[in-house]
Amino acid sequence: MTVFLTIVVLALIGISLWQMSKILKLSQASNADNSQVANDKDNNLQGKLMLAFVIFLYVLTIYCFAQYRSFFLPESASEHGYDYDKLMLISMVLIMFVQIITQGLLHFFAYKYRGKKGNKALFFADNDKLEFIWTIIPVIVLAGLIIYGLFTWTDIMNIDEEEGDPLIVELYAYQFDWRARYAGEDNVLGKANVRFIEGINTLGLDISDKYGKDDKITNELHLPVNRKVIFKLRSQDVLHSAYMPFFRAQMNVVPGMITEFSYTPTMTSDEMRNSEFMVEKVATINKIRREKSKKLVAAGDEALENYEFDYYLLCNKICGTSHYNMQMKIVVESEEDYSEWLKTQDTFKTQLSAQASN
Repeated sequence: MTVFLTIVVLALIGISLWQMSKILKLSQASNADNSQVANDKDNNLQGKLMLAFVIFLYVLTIYCFAQYRSFFLPESASEHGYDYDKLMLISMVLIMFVQIITQGLLHFFAYKYRGKKGNKALFFADNDKLEFIWTIIPVIVLAGLIIYGLFTWTDIMNIDEEEGDPLIVELYAYQFDWRARYAGEDNVLGKANVRFIEGINTLGLDISDKYGKDDKITNELHLPVNRKVIFKLRSQDVLHSAYMPFFRAQMNVVPGMITEFSYTPTMTSDEMRNSEFMVEKVATINKIRREKSKKLVAAGDEALENYEFDYYLLCNKICGTSHYNMQMKIVVESEEDYSEWLKTQDTFKTQLSAQASN
């Protein structure tokens, strides 16, 4: 009912303004210019407004970049992220350069060549030279950008399990959570299929596969810093997307198939948490949360706790009603701390034995 009354009130206000405009028109002097054709005064006004708008647009853009930079992502926490960010920076610089030039010229010409009584526009039926220039330049720029992007993509997606000593980890997605599976000392993940899901075997590991006996299943993702990690991604139900923004990593998790992605973490959780950029970002977030907390307390609700930074694995596909809450904490630590943590995790064989004894 409130919405309906609001619509009615707005409609009545609109009708009132329309009637007032008609009354104002009738009250004008008989010699007033009521022509629908723009005159020099109208053209001058519109030209100046176009010029003012583009200036306002650029001032607003500069302000937003300066004021809200704390909401940008910090430097990448993965090895390949440098190339990714470089490609993004080049793309954004090109886009902003073209936008500034084209929008500036568009609005400036709207002002410079505004209509004037008696003037006639100069009309070109065609201009082959001009058309060639504005066609070939974008072709060359876009071709260069695309080729550079393809080389960057190839380097990022070049996954070689034989190179070095990579860590093999499976990320298993289901509505609405994640599980991580680590290979044992053999560094080989056991076979798995959703058809084998039963009881404690929530990831569908093949019990008959010897390589799966020493696998370890966790609800928190721990990674050693400066060591390549190869992710094998599986989905139990619908299409998900493994999204790790601080590592510049994202890959679809598709039911019925295994997708892959790899990166080398370069910053531990503590290093990122204590970086100058992140300290400033967290301070900004907590300032906003304190303001919200005051409102909650005033309303009789509990206050919000201060935010503390952690890496997270998120789902970047709308996979259902609780999609927003589908996340898993990522801890990047030293090789020694990672090894100590992994030793405390039960193997799949241990979990099966515990289930059998119960």
